Amino acid sequence: MTDVGLMSYYLGQEVKQTDDGIFISQEGYVKQVLKKFKMLDCNPVETPMECGVKFSKFDDRIKEDPTIFKSLVGSLRYLTCTRPDILFTVGVVSCYMKALTSAHMKANKRILRYLKGTIKFGLFYSSSYYFQLLGFCDSDFTGDIDDRRSIIGFVFFLGDCCISWSSKKQPIVTLSTCEAEYVATTSCTCYAI
Repeated sequence: MTDVGLMSYYLGQEVKQTDDGIFISQEGYVKQVLKKFKMLDCNPVETPMECGVKFSKFDDRIKEDPTIFKSLVGSLRYLTCTRPDILFTVGVVSCYMKALTSAHMKANKRILRYLKGTIKFGLFYSSSYYFQLLGFCDSDFTGDIDDRRSIIGFVFFLGDCCISWSSKKQPIVTLSTCEAEYVATTSCTCYAI
């Protein structure tokens, strides 16, 4: 067996290990994705999605090439390994793989513009002795206008380190924001236990 030292690169993920902790990012992969989709010189934006935007499968806008769209969504989904900040938005655009329009492609390009401004973002796991488990959850009441199901999301921290995150549709249709929040909370507690 050969000792090759500390891990520094694995499947597109860059790992920097110091005495303070471990930083995992995909800076090189983000640059490859931006170059592949001709967005390397784009103007960055501060958020991955516009506020209040709702998409539909029955949108009557111009239809887009599904091959490029699927390739882009696949690349973005791989980035969610180290980028929980884009998870919700990537999940939303992933729902429209079969009925994609120019509005969906515009949303994907906005994610790329956000990545352009946040290339150096990643996950930092500090070497501390602070081990308090802290979780946050939320729901977007009737987030999907086609089937009226809410979208839930959660993130868990152990100390200062993000250890688990998710964004998905609720399995049922809720009738109020209170019920949607209750379902989101119970779904999140299952992951914490």
